[in-house]
Amino acid sequence: MRLDNEPSLDQIDDYNDNESPQKRRTIYLVILLILIVGAIYTGFKYSYSQVDDYVGTEQNPGINTKGHLNK
Repeated sequence: MRLDNEPSLDQIDDYNDNESPQKRRTIYLVILLILIVGAIYTGFKYSYSQVDDYVGTEQNPGINTKGHLNK
């Protein structure tokens, strides 16, 4: 059911490659900004989330993970 005041696709300005260059540039800039922010976030995540795998101290050596893997 279509209402009389509802525009058809042909009446929309941006339909079928008719968008303005300014709108196209804005979309490209938004996509580029998202990629840059994602790359920065990924760099920080891998740089600052290094975890030491050793569990224990010199007094309590912790878990020996090498012994049970070689059985």
